[in-house]
Amino acid sequence: MKNFSIAIISLLLILAVSSVFVIYEGQRGIVFQFSKIKRDSATDEMKVYAPGLHFKIPFIETVRKLDARIQTLDEPADRFVTSEKKDLMVDSFVKWRIVDFSTYYLRTSGSVDNARALLKQKVNNGLRTEFGNRTIKEIVSGDRDAIMSKALESAASSREDLGIEVVDVRIKAINLPTEISQSIYERMRAERTAVAKEHRSQGQEQAEIIRATIDAKVTVMLAEAQKNAFTVRGEGDALAAKVYADAYSKDADFYSFYRSLEAYENSFSSKNDIMVVKPDSEFFRFLKDGSDTNK
Repeated sequence: MKNFSIAIISLLLILAVSSVFVIYEGQRGIVFQFSKIKRDSATDEMKVYAPGLHFKIPFIETVRKLDARIQTLDEPADRFVTSEKKDLMVDSFVKWRIVDFSTYYLRTSGSVDNARALLKQKVNNGLRTEFGNRTIKEIVSGDRDAIMSKALESAASSREDLGIEVVDVRIKAINLPTEISQSIYERMRAERTAVAKEHRSQGQEQAEIIRATIDAKVTVMLAEAQKNAFTVRGEGDALAAKVYADAYSKDADFYSFYRSLEAYENSFSSKNDIMVVKPDSEFFRFLKDGSDTNK
C-alpha cells in the first residue's frame, strides 16, 4: 500500500511538472495539440504565449519557443549590377525581429533558416533595384545612405508577408569582383612598373651625364695642374740654371772645385763603394793637383 502511494505521488508530481512551461523574456511560445496549433477560442487565431509561467495538458500539448529579440542577417557578399552593366560585390547586413508570430510561423514553419532565406531575397531585391538605377561613380560618391534607406523602405513589406520587421539595412563594403580586381591590380602594377622603369632610366641617364661632366672637369683640372707643375718646374730649373751660370761666370775654377767636392761626397758616401777608374782621370784632378786648389 505504501509503495502504491509513492507511485501515485510520483505520477502526480510528473504530471504537475509536465503541465507547466516557462516563456523567458525575449521569447514567445506557441502550443501544439497533437501537431495542431492551439488557437484562441474567442478569435480563432493562433495563440501566442508571452513571457511568464503557463500551463498545458501533459503529453498532449507541446510548446515551440520563438526568439523575439532583434536578430542579425549577415550573409556573404552578393553580386549586383549597376546601370552601366558593371558587376559589384556588395557586403551588407540586416537587423530584424519577429512582430507577428502567427504570420511568421505560417510563412516559415518557425524555421530561422527559412526566415533568413526569405528575408535575404526580399532585401536583395530592393538593393538590386537601387544599384541597377545608379552608376559606380554615384554609388561610391555618396549615394550609399540613400541606397540603404530605399532598401529599408522596400523591405517594409516583410511585416505583412513574413511577420518580420526589418529594423535596419546596412552596407558594409562595396568591392569589384575578384577577377576584375585582379585584372585592375595587374594593369596598375604594369603601369607602375613602366613608370618606375622610365624614372630609373632617366636617373641612369642623368647619372651618366653627371659622371661624364665630373670626369671631364677632373681631366681638365688634372691637365691644368700638370701644366702648372711643368711651368713651375721649368721656371725652377731655369732659375737654378741661371744661378749655376751666374756662379760659374763669377769664378769658374771655384765652381768646378765645388762641383767636384759634391761629386766626391756623393761617390764616397758608402764605405762599400768600389770605383774602377784610371788614376790620371779628370775625376781626381783636384785630389792630385794641389796647386789648382790653392788658386
